[in-house]
Amino acid sequence: MKNVLISGASIGGPALAHWLRHHGFSVTVVERARGMRSGGQAIDVRGPALEVIERMGLGDRLRSFSTNMRGMNVVDADGNELYRSTTHTLSGGDLSSPDVELLRDDLARMLFDAADGVEYLFDDTITSIDGTRVTFEKAAPRDFDVIVGADGLHSNVRRLAFGPESDFITHLGMNLAVFTAPNFLGLDHWQTFQQGEVVGGGIMSARSNAECRVYMGFNGVTAFDHRDVDAQRALIAEKFADAGWAWPTALKHMWEAPDFHFDSMSQIRMDSWSRGNVVLLGDAGYCGSPLSGQGTSMALVGAYVLAGELAKDPSTAFERYEEILRPYVVANQDMALKNQANGGAPTEEFADVVNSLSLPSY
Repeated sequence: MKNVLISGASIGGPALAHWLRHHGFSVTVVERARGMRSGGQAIDVRGPALEVIERMGLGDRLRSFSTNMRGMNVVDADGNELYRSTTHTLSGGDLSSPDVELLRDDLARMLFDAADGVEYLFDDTITSIDGTRVTFEKAAPRDFDVIVGADGLHSNVRRLAFGPESDFITHLGMNLAVFTAPNFLGLDHWQTFQQGEVVGGGIMSARSNAECRVYMGFNGVTAFDHRDVDAQRALIAEKFADAGWAWPTALKHMWEAPDFHFDSMSQIRMDSWSRGNVVLLGDAGYCGSPLSGQGTSMALVGAYVLAGELAKDPSTAFERYEEILRPYVVANQDMALKNQANGGAPTEEFADVVNSLSLPSY
């Protein structure tokens, strides 16, 4: 069982590819995008996920990409400051902690560069799975011992192997758009948030203040095509038409942003993460939503454990992967719901949940 196909080249996929190569596996990654995707929100690497990065020898590089936030403030629709902090931020939490906040695309590129000898099939996708035989939209059919779905909330592999998304997804009643814009507020390693009853979001400086990442969200459940970006932009423009503050300028930049991303805040909960020779990793199997603050860390830890168990004993790997990881995953998913009830801010239990897993050695 040495030939592995991974679907998805964001965080979990390249991390798993690295560890599988480390253990001597042959690895192919298929990715629908034409190359590594740009954009995405600021994400956090915490607890055992930090140890995973250290074991990869990437600790110093990870920290070099830190957003280095100095603090945050909250304003009303007229721009009047309501709250200010230099000890924590909404996106990254406690600024004195060892956690590392960085941009999603910076981490993805770092992990991509760390996985030597991996075959990447960009601009392609899986169309069917029949035992070991995998057919692709463009590449010729091939056989793989293990097929891993690391392809996100709307996982194609999960749909093919387990059934429709509707069987596993729970919408948390919130929706979020993220995109890159010029630093039009002149923020200096700072983030500003504004929250209304229905719509709200924030703007944070990025890449040494050369740009910013804009977050625009709204409450409620709405139907949308997750591949129709123009319709998603129009939806955000409609919701924020009269929102005040800096949103009119943000909307102008939204229409020009090449990395606009929109989705619901949802969770994926499944009774099993594997079926036959197919296994799910990260958001594809156990999305916690951005409200957990732990999606990236769960994917990194999951990649490390899955690769380690496959190297240790392929016959029990999937079972052991779930046995080790599921309590940690469930605790983080439950924490997301508690954070939501707490207005989106982490509760006092957050640190304990983050560090609730002791990382195995392989």
